[in-house]
Amino acid sequence: MPCLDEAAALPWVLARVPRGWRALVVDNGSTDGSPAVARDLGAEVVNEPRRGFGAACHAGLLAAEADVVCFCDCDASLDPGLLAPFVAEVADGTADLVLGRRRPEGRGAFPAHARAGNWALARMLRRRTGLRLHDLGPLRAARREELLALALTDRRSGYPLEMVVRAADAGWRVREHDVPYLPRTGSSKVTGTWRGTWQAVRDMRGVLSASSDSSDSSEPVR
Repeated sequence: MPCLDEAAALPWVLARVPRGWRALVVDNGSTDGSPAVARDLGAEVVNEPRRGFGAACHAGLLAAEADVVCFCDCDASLDPGLLAPFVAEVADGTADLVLGRRRPEGRGAFPAHARAGNWALARMLRRRTGLRLHDLGPLRAARREELLALALTDRRSGYPLEMVVRAADAGWRVREHDVPYLPRTGSSKVTGTWRGTWQAVRDMRGVLSASSDSSDSSEPVR
C-alpha cells in the first residue's frame, strides 16, 4: 500500500485488511507521522525514499513474501477487504491479474478531469492490447513471482498501466470487477488537480509509446 501523508486515512484502511493478511505500508516520504500510525495499527512499514507511485508500489512488491500479492491505496477511497475475491480468482487459476473498476460513490469521489484522463487511457490501452478494460485503478491482485518477471521499469504514475500492458503481452488472463470508489481522505497527490491528472496521463502515454515501440521492434523482419 503506497503511502504519502495518509495518517488520517490509515485507521480506516488497515481495519479493513482481511484477517491473516500481512499489511505492507510503503512510506514515500510522509511528514505527518504516517509510518508511526501504520506501525501502531499492526502494519509493517517499508521505507521508499525515492518519490513516485510506482517506486512505492514496487518497493512493496519486493518486500512482500506471499505467493499472491495485492495493491491498494492508503487514502480510504478503496476498501482492501474487497480484494479477497480477487485473490481467490488468482489462487484458483481463474485469472492472472484482477483489477477493480472504480464506481464512484459520494460527491467528489472521482473528479471529472480524473475520469476523463482515465477514459482516454483506457481507450488507448484497448487499442494497444485488445483488453476490454474500463479503468486503470490501483486495486488489484496477481502472483508475486509472475509480477516480478514482468520486469516493470516505470516508477511514477505509469506503473499501473505498464503492469497491464506487459501482462497482456505475456498472455495473462486479465479480469475486471466493479468496486465502490469513495471520496478520499485528504488531498490527492495525483488526480486531485488538473495538473496532477495531466502528469499522470503524460506518464502513462509515455509507457504506451515505449511499449508499442518495443512490441514493433520485436516482430520478425519480413
